[in-house]
Parts: sequence; structure tokens; C-alpha cells
Amino acid sequence: MGAFPFVVSIHDVAPSTAEPTAQWLADLDERGVPCTMLVIPGPFGGSAALPQDGPLVAFLHAAALRGHELALHGYLHEGVPGGPLWRRGVNQALARGAGEFWSLTAHQAAGRLRAGRALLAEAGIEVTGFTPPGWLASPGTRRALAALGFSYWTSQLGVHRLPGGPVRRMPALSHRPGGAGERAGARVMTGAARALSRTRTPFRIALHPADLTRPGLRRATLAAVDAAVAAGGRPVTYATLVGA
Repeated sequence: MGAFPFVVSIHDVAPSTAEPTAQWLADLDERGVPCTMLVIPGPFGGSAALPQDGPLVAFLHAAALRGHELALHGYLHEGVPGGPLWRRGVNQALARGAGEFWSLTAHQAAGRLRAGRALLAEAGIEVTGFTPPGWLASPGTRRALAALGFSYWTSQLGVHRLPGGPVRRMPALSHRPGGAGERAGARVMTGAARALSRTRTPFRIALHPADLTRPGLRRATLAAVDAAVAAGGRPVTYATLVGA
């Protein structure tokens, strides 16, 4: 049987997370696994905006030259007040309140997307894809992405080609460090990766900086990556997957 694609992404790439980002990338480079690095260009985690961190900018350019993809991951990666009560509840449950693009109009989303791309351009980085914080994007955000020429965006269950599809159904596996059921969740990630690999079902693995504060989560994540490769999985970036 032919190889099946799977995608590994590193979330929350910013000056404040430069060290764990480098650790995750070293693990993937050791395995020859290309990834998509989801960059937060604005001030995040108490650090300055991306263009002010020359070493990180150089690190990202070097990663791109090795075959890793750089993509936009919000502007500030922080929650925005407003929106219906049910959306605020979803934001808190799924994104711990950081769903920056979950309740925005198209006009509001376009402003933040342009601001994010402007900071990336200042760092000499161009992107074609977008993953919203918490994988939460409002209808207005999706319209703004298409209007601004992005080639894809991702939700937790799929990869959405822009402007009008198709949608590649690919569940994303990730941890929730410090949350209830952390250990059980780690076992679920490894088990799900092995089960999906056996059935040659495309899927994704999301890496977060906070995962590295728990050695068991790092081991579970890398076991999931290794299981996918051993089963014949072909690691690709989002841009490769959608042909961008």
C-alpha cells in the first residue's frame, strides 16, 4: 500500500518560546521530519514582537531553508472580548480563552491578519497558511483569509483549502499540559496515532512549548511521530499537502 500523509506542527513560535521551539525542531530534524512552524508575530508571552528578535528570525529562515514551513498563528494569540455567550464558552473550553479569531467580523479579522503579515514581512518572512489560536476561526475570519489570498487555514478536524475548498479531513492530536487527564491524554495520543497509522488514515500531531515541561508528554509525542513513520507515513508540511 502507498504512503499516507501526516503533518507535524509546532505551535506558538515566538521570542518567548524560542528555546522549546528549538528543542522540538531538533527532535524533528533528527528524524528527518519536516514540520509547519506556527508563528505569532506580535508581542506574546511578555516578549517583544518577532522582528525585534534577530537570532530567532535567523533561526526561522534557516529552518525554512531546510524544508520546514512558516505559517501565521494569529497576531497576538490572545482572546478578544465580545461575541455570543456560546462562542465565549467554546473559546474558554477549547482555547483557554486565547481564541483570538473566534468572534471577529471579516473587517476585524482582516485588520489583524494584515498586521500579522506586516510584522512577518518586516522579518523577511512570507506565509501562505493560517492556523488560528485554538483552531477557532469565525465565518468572518474565513472570508477575510480568502480575500487576502491565503491558500489554506486549519481547524482541529481538517485542512481547508482557500478560497473555496476542498477540505482535507485530518484530525489533530495534541496534549493539554496541566489539564485534567493529562496522563490519560498522553496515552490517547500515542494510541490514536498507532491506530490511525494502521488504517493509513491521514492525521496531524500538534506540538506546543508547554508540552516540554512534562517529559512524559515529549516521549508520548515522539512515540506518535515514530509510529507514523514506521507504518509508512509520509511527513509533509501543510503547504505541501495543499500544493501551495
